[in-house]
Amino acid sequence: MDLSIRDITYCKNVGAHRADILRKELKVQTAFDILQQYPFRYVDRSKFYKIADIQDEDTAVQIIGQITEWHPVGIGKAQRISATFNDGSHTCELVWFQGIKYLKLALNTPYLLFGKPSRFNHEWNFVHPELTLMSKVTPEMTQGLEPIYETTEAMKRSGLNSKGMRQIIASLMPDLKQSGVPDTLGMDVLMKNHLMGLSEALVNVHFPKDIASMQRARERLKFEELFYIQLHILRQKKSHEQRVGFPMPIVGRFFNRFYKECLPFELTNAQKRVVKEIHGDLKSGRQMNRLLQGDVGSGKTLVALLCALLAIDNGYQACIMAPTEILANQHLETLTHLLKDMPEVKVALLTGSTTKKQREPLHEGLRSGEINLLIGTHALIEDEVQFANLGLVIIDEQHRFGVKQRSKLWTKNETAPHVLVMTATPIPRTLAMTVHGDLSTSVIDELPPGRKPIQTFHYSILRRRSINEFIRKQIGLGRQIYVVYPLIKENEKLDLQDLENGYNTLCDTFPEYRISMVHGQMKAKDKDAQMQRFASGETQILVATTVIEVGVNVPNASVMIIENAERFGLSQLHQLRGRVGRGADQSFCILLTRTELSKETRQRMDIMVATNDGFRIAEADLQLRGPGDIDGTLQSGLPFDLKIASLATDGQILMQARQAASDILDADPTLEDEYNRIYKRQLNHLRITTGHYSGIS
Repeated sequence: MDLSIRDITYCKNVGAHRADILRKELKVQTAFDILQQYPFRYVDRSKFYKIADIQDEDTAVQIIGQITEWHPVGIGKAQRISATFNDGSHTCELVWFQGIKYLKLALNTPYLLFGKPSRFNHEWNFVHPELTLMSKVTPEMTQGLEPIYETTEAMKRSGLNSKGMRQIIASLMPDLKQSGVPDTLGMDVLMKNHLMGLSEALVNVHFPKDIASMQRARERLKFEELFYIQLHILRQKKSHEQRVGFPMPIVGRFFNRFYKECLPFELTNAQKRVVKEIHGDLKSGRQMNRLLQGDVGSGKTLVALLCALLAIDNGYQACIMAPTEILANQHLETLTHLLKDMPEVKVALLTGSTTKKQREPLHEGLRSGEINLLIGTHALIEDEVQFANLGLVIIDEQHRFGVKQRSKLWTKNETAPHVLVMTATPIPRTLAMTVHGDLSTSVIDELPPGRKPIQTFHYSILRRRSINEFIRKQIGLGRQIYVVYPLIKENEKLDLQDLENGYNTLCDTFPEYRISMVHGQMKAKDKDAQMQRFASGETQILVATTVIEVGVNVPNASVMIIENAERFGLSQLHQLRGRVGRGADQSFCILLTRTELSKETRQRMDIMVATNDGFRIAEADLQLRGPGDIDGTLQSGLPFDLKIASLATDGQILMQARQAASDILDADPTLEDEYNRIYKRQLNHLRITTGHYSGIS
């Protein structure tokens, strides 16, 4: 039976019970789905060890020997099995904690032991090793590279550990080698990119004959994953490029007056370039879908205002949607201040806190077109919010909004408005091409003049006394301080500083100063009130959790202290650091950690100290942690899960795959040619559902 339709229940070594486990844990249905559960590493099984040869705990080893004795230890749920394994010259202990009632051990019979050693009481032992009677060892088991598979606890309880998965996949190899599976890439793509066929790649990714074959197989499978993601994204982009948009060719009186008379400072060259790129989209007659990246403090809000004025000059309304009331209020305050000499531009605010009495004239002003620019939160998407002519939607930190929330804005007009997405989270190139690959991208890569780079220092908690002296000195100079904690309350399982104890300690340490406290469990109005006390200068220290990662602009706050900085990723540390450095004074970021740190944690701290460049930090974060947390859109933004490719390490393959997809679509945008229908069928088979906003029509 075709492997692509063979139910996993009927695969050798599976059966009904294991099939249920596999469906639940791995979301697999067919034999082909099982073949797509790729090994995460390999072990060289051609090498045999003696117990005396073991050097470390990181290398899995295989040893031939016999069990000379075994016995249970403990009682009840705490019971375990301990056995003595002898390789002819030395002995070691074998231990099993789980599945012991099913364990069958033969004494003084040759076994092949395979597993990772560990040290206990200065002696080597093996916990849950693989044991195979030498009489049942096949040549394939001790030759070449053995695949190791990720499994879950539920799978292991049913015998579906790495060995169990290996046995199931091995049983499919004869059919795979004999009948193969239909390829999902055309011959031209295979040949041009020097790729294996799919059947050959599947054989060699699971049971490679050598390292070179394994690497070529993995390259082929990575290419395919990235190719179909890029094909989907580039099809979306071409579709958007054909979508009619409101023409906005005029650079009129609002834009020109603001640019000539109201700018607080001259635009940087990067801001000028970005405004030109956006205006090019607005006057093209096609709907704009553009991503604006700019590091914290780079002047994105000013660019957003200039773009809104272009829309207003052409007779359209604009709106800015922010993820929180605090940020929406900050945008209102900033834009109202910038437009203080242009009262003819009508700006309004709509949030969850807007009262019914305030809403009635606001809705009337939107419907009549009197209100030119609306700023708000998710309240903007409510059905009762109707515009006279919404032409431009600007979304700030768009990954904080759900797909359904954002899609409602598109339906406010029959013709979809132009869309500008802004983010202060620098996105590495490979990630941007994958998560936002269907958007045009603009980058503000300069800070406004007069901004001094933030000085960052990494200290252990042993330096707390000198840091308190530094806080006192900075407040004495008229500055304000942020102190960020990873937890709100004390947690006995985690040896971490917490906000409530930290707040009390700071109150005791600095009785002469006023201190605010903000965290995510507070009511919105209480949180806003505390933030406003700090923003107005009424309080000198703000104790907070990461709720201030995106928050109010306080130019007078010049010190950011991050407690237990080892608990935060690089991008989050960079976002928190961006809360300071917004005024003309020298600003500082202090990373406080425990004294004992892992190598990777120390690397993170060193990177933060070495650079303020958000793009360098984002690239480093991607390399250190992988793409999982680098951008909140990632899980919802990818058309489907990556099983073998990595956005962190496979940038070159991604570029190659994107070029192949682009070449195909340039020649045949709808994939209607007979030769290209293979790609259309595979896209349909994958049932791609995109989670980021640009997939919504």
